[in-house]
Amino acid sequence: MAASSHRIMLGPLVAAIDQGTSSTRFLVFNSKTAELLSHHQVEIKQSFPKEGWVEEDPKEILQSVYECIERTCEKLTQLNIDISNIKAIGVTNQRETTLVWDKETGEPLYNAIGKCLFRFFHYLCVISSYYGTDSLLCFCAVWLDLRTQSTVERLINKTPGRNKNHLKHKTGLPISTYFSAVKLRWLMDNVDKVHEAVVSHRAMFGTVDSWLIWCLTGGKSGGVHCTDVTNASRTMLFNIHTMDWDPELCKYFGIPMEILPRVRSSSEIYGLMKSGALSGIPISGCLGDQSAALVGQMCFKDGQAKNTYGTGCFLLRNTGAKPVMSDHGLLTTVAYKLGRDKPACYALEGSVAIAGAVVRWLQDNLGIIGSSEELEKLAASVGTSYGCYFVPAFSGLYAPYWEPSARGIICGLTQFTNKSHLAFAALEAVCFQTREILDAMNQDSGIPLTQLQVDGGMTSNRLLMQLQADILCIPVVKPSMPETTALGAAMAAGAAEGVSVWSLNPEDLSEVTSEKFEPQINPEESEFRYARWKKAVEKSMNWETTEPVCNGDFYYQN
Repeated sequence: MAASSHRIMLGPLVAAIDQGTSSTRFLVFNSKTAELLSHHQVEIKQSFPKEGWVEEDPKEILQSVYECIERTCEKLTQLNIDISNIKAIGVTNQRETTLVWDKETGEPLYNAIGKCLFRFFHYLCVISSYYGTDSLLCFCAVWLDLRTQSTVERLINKTPGRNKNHLKHKTGLPISTYFSAVKLRWLMDNVDKVHEAVVSHRAMFGTVDSWLIWCLTGGKSGGVHCTDVTNASRTMLFNIHTMDWDPELCKYFGIPMEILPRVRSSSEIYGLMKSGALSGIPISGCLGDQSAALVGQMCFKDGQAKNTYGTGCFLLRNTGAKPVMSDHGLLTTVAYKLGRDKPACYALEGSVAIAGAVVRWLQDNLGIIGSSEELEKLAASVGTSYGCYFVPAFSGLYAPYWEPSARGIICGLTQFTNKSHLAFAALEAVCFQTREILDAMNQDSGIPLTQLQVDGGMTSNRLLMQLQADILCIPVVKPSMPETTALGAAMAAGAAEGVSVWSLNPEDLSEVTSEKFEPQINPEESEFRYARWKKAVEKSMNWETTEPVCNGDFYYQN
């Protein structure tokens, strides 16, 4: 049916490009109500040219952005919403994916070297800082991009005492295959086109945000080469204290500073869209995905935290204007800088390795459920694990234990235990692991958390959310609008000087409807269950040894 000529009048609209590991989305919000009005999504192909390599086509990423913008604008027109009301565009992106392109031709010089499919590779970088690069290998799966392992070993060998944390005082990060500087060094050493472009001063480096902003603002015809502080802080080339590229870090990695994008705040006008339905609209917000979720959850105060529940979990805790260095294996990162003249805020970041992945394991490996929805029903049918504890240490234990010898266990079984109790124990495992990370954050920051903001796919499981509140002994708050990552990028864009259609002053922020899960068990019961979990964790340790074993290679045959 043709759209009516009558246009619905709304307040100023702000859009967000959300470019993730598996898809690109374009979303449009009402800046006065934070309501999501329309969106479109396009899947992105990942290629695996060799075992342990993960790549994406930069041109496909860019084309998916254009497609999402055009389709969303068509949907808005069908809704009688005037696209001229869109006043700004924000960008949020997978943070560590690394690209190099030719500034004269505008062509990528190699595929984007991506993140692992399992988000818990975030942990592996810290494993190496505790146990060395050899122990890192025992954690790695085929999905992880491990091509830079030898580069990491060579870089670590240059440090006094082979110390993986040698740069942490400047970067907040251990030397690891995960972060962009190591991937860039690999590209310069192993891809002739990249090496030649660097030598001839034609190369540009960036994470996904830099590539998109450069292309969307004109590309080789005057495109803006920039990044924001949150993405820069994940490269290992950025000094989180001076808030700029660090000459000593660049020298350590052997990377010429001329190829780096200019570092900007997370909320300012970078440039204007040069083509398409939104030509002339400013791009004025940029945040790495986890920082964008923190902003979208409105965690602007020191001590506020959010947890995103996906395959694994990503926890970020706002630590205010001062970076807090972790003694418990967490990463120190820039949370946001919402304006050129605004102070930077920092965060502690940690991850739960196995969250949604445990649901998939129960479904695919054990076959006790047919879907994630079935898990909630099964667990709710008994309402208890009946003393059964499930430690999903499939590839060892991560923060705060850092024990690569651990393996997954299910303990406390009796003749009465059935699959429903195991389903309940699996949900509890996600919650116990989250508590362990938050306990580490409490110890590092010295400020006990009073409430946890949550988002991500698993938050639709109401039983899981209630269990999380019970195990943390604090309320868990889930916003009714789940697109918090894109919302954060839109808020940053709308608040930028020169746009100013979205106020980030606490008194002006629209009240976001949410559901609060209050603890329903007494603290003594919660502590008892947590202590039993800790006991189960101890049982999982020291399973793998360096002694000669059969490794299960012997099979009984008929």
